[in-house]
Amino acid sequence: MAGGIGSRFWPMSRNTFPKQFLDILGTGKTLIQQTFERLKNVCPPENILVVTNESYVGLVKQQLPEMNAANILGEPYRKNTAPCIAYAAAKIQSLNKNANIVVAPSDHIITNEQEFINAIKKALEFTAKNDNLLTLGIKPSRPDTGYGYIQFVDDKKKDHNKIYKVKTFTEKPNLEMAKFFLQSGEFLWNAGIFIWNLQTITKALEEHLTDIYSLFNDAQPYFGTSDELNHIKMAYEHCTNISIDFGVMEKAKNVFVMGADFGWSDLGTYGSLYEHIKHDTNENAVVGKNVMLYDSSNCMVNVPKDKLVVMQGLDGYIVVESQGVLLICKKEDEQQIRQFVNDVKMNKGDKFI
Repeated sequence: MAGGIGSRFWPMSRNTFPKQFLDILGTGKTLIQQTFERLKNVCPPENILVVTNESYVGLVKQQLPEMNAANILGEPYRKNTAPCIAYAAAKIQSLNKNANIVVAPSDHIITNEQEFINAIKKALEFTAKNDNLLTLGIKPSRPDTGYGYIQFVDDKKKDHNKIYKVKTFTEKPNLEMAKFFLQSGEFLWNAGIFIWNLQTITKALEEHLTDIYSLFNDAQPYFGTSDELNHIKMAYEHCTNISIDFGVMEKAKNVFVMGADFGWSDLGTYGSLYEHIKHDTNENAVVGKNVMLYDSSNCMVNVPKDKLVVMQGLDGYIVVESQGVLLICKKEDEQQIRQFVNDVKMNKGDKFI
């Protein structure tokens, strides 16, 4: 899944060049390139599909040149994750009716790749033998209010291999509730990574999101023809804007979660990016070749390598420069960045968005 805008990473992430196409950690590889390389250890490249907004198809081709162009699915409209998954499932059904599927966002960070591969292989073994919808859950390390939580049923059986039936989903709780979740030991962070076989997800879509299922099922006979894009556009025009979590996972009775620990972050905010960049002696996280800091601490600084930045006297700030836009914002107030983006659009138009 590679169609998001990533507005919380503005001004680095723009409408025309969102965060999945950025080397946001300064590693030499963009997030989508890292995701593609990671998943090549699970299945051959010809079995990887990328679903993205149609305006980003060219970026995907540019950044993943070894991908078959037919495996890059362009969405004409942003309608959240359920239509994205329904489109991919219908496409896969036209290629392999016995497929076992991993659904992964393109803009997450995973620091322990081998553990990730081990977890995915174990999950695929489970879904190959069971008609269940499986999601990966991360053991929470703090009472984070920015993540969704999954409550699982622990039946205490040792042979269940850390795969549990899901009891409830909770989306972004308040701090008090997040603390309770952490203390109870019955909750995992929702990583937004799903594993299932084709028949199971198709059945679930047909039952819980009948309109979406029907639209993409009706389009399927035209896949691989010159009429595919027209029928996909019609499907997107008429389908509901809904996430797979609300549309299917929270309604289905056959949902399971597997606990995993592979250094995961959804990289949703500059705060989470700060955690993944090496800190200096004053706890500053800096990306940029020419940054000079004086009496500054606990700051997140990300600037182009050709820009000289001199900072003095800042504590706990985000300082980001990208494509002619400079953002200076308190780390504790970073949730306001989306509002800043809206205000910029209202007052300055789309030029800076």
